[in-house]
Amino acid sequence: MERTKGSTAGLRGHVAARGRGASNRAPLERSGRNLSQFPRALIAWQRRSGRHELPWQGARDPYRIWLSEIMLQQTQVGAVIPYYERFVARFPDVHSLARASQHEVLRLWSGLGYYARARNLHRAARIVARERAGHFPDNVEDLARLPGVGRSTAGAIAAFAFGRRAPILDGNVKRLFARCFGIDGYPGEARVTQRLWTLAESLLPRRAIEPYTQALMDLGATVCTRSRPRCAQCPLRAQCIALREGRVSDLPAPRPLRARPLRRETWLIALHDGQVLLERRPAEGVWGGLWALPRLAVRSDAVQGLLGAAPLRMRRRVPFEHGFTHFRLRVRPMECEFAARPPARPPRTRWLPLAQALRSAQPAPVARLLRALANEADARPARQALQRAGRGARRRRRSPAASA
Repeated sequence: MERTKGSTAGLRGHVAARGRGASNRAPLERSGRNLSQFPRALIAWQRRSGRHELPWQGARDPYRIWLSEIMLQQTQVGAVIPYYERFVARFPDVHSLARASQHEVLRLWSGLGYYARARNLHRAARIVARERAGHFPDNVEDLARLPGVGRSTAGAIAAFAFGRRAPILDGNVKRLFARCFGIDGYPGEARVTQRLWTLAESLLPRRAIEPYTQALMDLGATVCTRSRPRCAQCPLRAQCIALREGRVSDLPAPRPLRARPLRRETWLIALHDGQVLLERRPAEGVWGGLWALPRLAVRSDAVQGLLGAAPLRMRRRVPFEHGFTHFRLRVRPMECEFAARPPARPPRTRWLPLAQALRSAQPAPVARLLRALANEADARPARQALQRAGRGARRRRRSPAASA
C-alpha cells in the first residue's frame, strides 16, 4: 500500500485540491496545531485512559486479533466479548475453526447479527489452515484478500498482530476525523471516504502504531460518541474544529434520508407434542444457512398446502417488525398445533424439541419467538392447576352442602 509522504504537506495539498471555495479549503490548517500533535496526544491518552483489559489484548496472536476484528465489524465491544470468549473456548486456533461445520459456527454466532461475517469467517479459516498452513498473512494487501476482511479490518490486524504502519477507518474513526478536522459530507460518499483515507494515512505515527490504532478505536467508542460526546474529556479538544465552531452535533453529516422498503412475511409456528418445525434458509441471502420458521403464502389453505395436513388449532400471535440495513421486515407469526406430526423434508426442514431448537443456529427474532413459546410451555402446568383449583372452588360454592 502506498502512503502519502510528508504528512502535513501531502494532506494540505489534497485538501486544497478540492476546489470547493475558499471557506472550505484546507480545514486542517484551521486546527491551529501541527498535525504531528494528533498522534502524540492520542497515544498519551490511550496509555493513560484507554482500554487495556479486552480479552483479545496483550498478545500478538493473529488468530485472536482477526477473530475479534471480524466480530467488531458494526458491533459494539460489550456485545462482542461473550461471543468472542465462547468462540475461543470452542475454537482455540484457526485449525479447529477450519475443521468445524458451518452449522456449528453459525450456532455459536447466533444472536450477534450480520451472519455473512460468520460464513466468511469460516471460509477464511479454511483458506488460512489449508493453503497457508495456519499462518495468517502479515501485510494489509494479503490480509484484505481473505473473505470478510476489508481495508480497515486488514489495517487493524496488521497493526495489532504484526506492528505494521497501516491506517484504519471504521465508523468511529470516520466520526473522530470528521469532527476534529471539520470534514463536511457523508462519510459513505466516495469523495469523502477518499479524503478520510488520505487523512488516515497522513496521520500515521512512525512508532507506537498499536497504541495509536487502539486510541483511535477507544476515543471514537467512548469519548467522541455519536450522541452526547464527552468533549471536556477529549485529548483533542484544543485542536477540534467541530468543537471550536459549534458543529459537533452536525459532523459527520448523516446518511442521506432514504425510505427503506417494507417487506411482509407470515411465519408458520408448527407445533406438535412439544416440538417445532424449523426450516434452513438457503446459503445465500438473508440469514443464509440459519434455521428459521417456515414462511407461508397469505392464503387460507397455505398451512395445509405447505405441510399436507390441517392444524388442530390456529392462532395469530402479535406481529412485529425487524430492521435490516436496507429494508424493514414486518412479520405475522401464525401458530398452528397439529394432532399428528406432518412429515419434515430433510435436510431443508426438521422437527426439534423446543429446548433443542433454541440451541440451533437461528436469527434473533426467531430465537425470541421460540423463547416465548418455551416460557409459555413452562408456565402451562401451573396455569392449568390454578384453573382446576378455581373450578373446584366454584363447584363447592354451588353445592348444597356448602350452602347449608
